[in-house]
Amino acid sequence: RPALPLPPGSMSLTRGGRLRKRWRYLAVFDERVMLCAARVEVGPMRQSFWALWDREGQRRYAHTSFLRGAGAAAIEPGFDPAGPVSLRLRAGEVSADLRFAESEPIEALCPSGGSYAWTRKRAGMAVTGMLSAGGRNWQLEGAHGVDDLSAGYHQRHTDWMWSAGVGSATDGRALAWNLVSGINDPPSASERAIWVDGEPAEPAPVRFEGTEAIEFAGGARIEFAAESERARDDNLLILRSRYRHLFGTFSGSLDGIPLERGLGVMEEHSALW
Repeated sequence: RPALPLPPGSMSLTRGGRLRKRWRYLAVFDERVMLCAARVEVGPMRQSFWALWDREGQRRYAHTSFLRGAGAAAIEPGFDPAGPVSLRLRAGEVSADLRFAESEPIEALCPSGGSYAWTRKRAGMAVTGMLSAGGRNWQLEGAHGVDDLSAGYHQRHTDWMWSAGVGSATDGRALAWNLVSGINDPPSASERAIWVDGEPAEPAPVRFEGTEAIEFAGGARIEFAAESERARDDNLLILRSRYRHLFGTFSGSLDGIPLERGLGVMEEHSALW
């Protein structure tokens, strides 16, 4: 690590005229239900959101707030990389009590214009606990999830595509991935990662075909079938964000590894922050 302010140390709200951006995003993927929740900070501004997709009942629940309080998800330990991770949610007919097991992380420190961005990703984490929505209850025992912890002084205008998911190969190996284009994606030492039986490795840069597919350097590709979408277009004067987040399934070849099954998300985001 270079001598820069990085988590778990303190990072000032501004550096070189840029606001500090940081977020923690958790998601769990199960054949019956999917859930994501996040805390986001851009300088002094805060946002929290969550979305639940009941795959069995074909019903979506979602909430976004710019203030902490009722309806927001509690993510512990917040923006601290250390310690076990949990998610607790109480919002009307939706509730969650989830625990994320430890897993092998990847960490990236990348240039962003004239400054830098840091991120730590984990994928394929075993998730246990309870989910409830609309009178339906799910006890999670074989579910898996992802943890995205990021902080930095990203360039003012940033556009990116991102995907994370979990699944299995046709030969039975456990798979998970974190793939990106437009943010933290230099040719090497990026945040791109594929976990095979829990061991991460970095693939070459990938190409997103919108939110429909991802092509790898060797020509392999995974295709995405969207099931539920959360979209927002926020204009807060000094902060603008246009965002699409989609739950769904994946098929194809994960950088040469044939997928038996895949669950996860696709995201496209344009931010002026």
